[in-house]
Amino acid sequence: MVAVLKWIAIALLAATPARADTPKTDEDPEPKLSLPTESDRAAWLGSGFRLGLGVNYGRFEGLGGAPSGHLVGAMLRAGLRLDRDWSLMSTFEYSRVKQGGGLSGLRFSGTIDPTWHITASFSVALGVGFGGLVEGNTGRPDADPPGSQIDSSYTFPDASMPLPSCSGVGLAGVARAEYTYVLGPRVATGLALELIGQYTACVDNTGRLDADTAEAIVRRQYWPHAGFALQWSISWR
Repeated sequence: MVAVLKWIAIALLAATPARADTPKTDEDPEPKLSLPTESDRAAWLGSGFRLGLGVNYGRFEGLGGAPSGHLVGAMLRAGLRLDRDWSLMSTFEYSRVKQGGGLSGLRFSGTIDPTWHITASFSVALGVGFGGLVEGNTGRPDADPPGSQIDSSYTFPDASMPLPSCSGVGLAGVARAEYTYVLGPRVATGLALELIGQYTACVDNTGRLDADTAEAIVRRQYWPHAGFALQWSISWR
């Protein structure tokens, strides 16, 4: 009797069909396709906040006798992409400017730059704002009249004899052409060429006081500059 029941159980097990959902361990799982996503370049065309950091190298050429120098520095740019065609950016640049017998110090500027995006990759900008110079001991010869020989503040008629040291601010302008390459949905890199103009009101403090007004005796001189800079940057959105 036991033997008969055993043979019946074996027959039932053999007749039971295998489950259709039994996993197949010898095959790869069926791939699952993700939903299509927006392209990286299309994401950068949308409006929103932009932030960029960069480095630059260029030339700062004095006009009318003002001293010149080479520019090496850094840049911070922030602003808004308004639509596919326009952005409103602000740019701050800090550069070491140096040349033997010429400029030796720091050049800084801040501009507001409306930017036109001609294509998805190429843009041009025109900016205006402030720019300035801060110099230390440059080794340049003193201008005439020397600070030790004047009894009141003096303004030079031009920059044909530049002051030995300049500290001052003035008006600055920039024109920029930039090519941008998108690295991903959040990061892009760019190369730019900038044309720079600056008009600086230099002040050289003599360290003495006016006997009548007790105000500091200074010498003033106005320096026009023009130049260019090559710039490489990384931007985030």
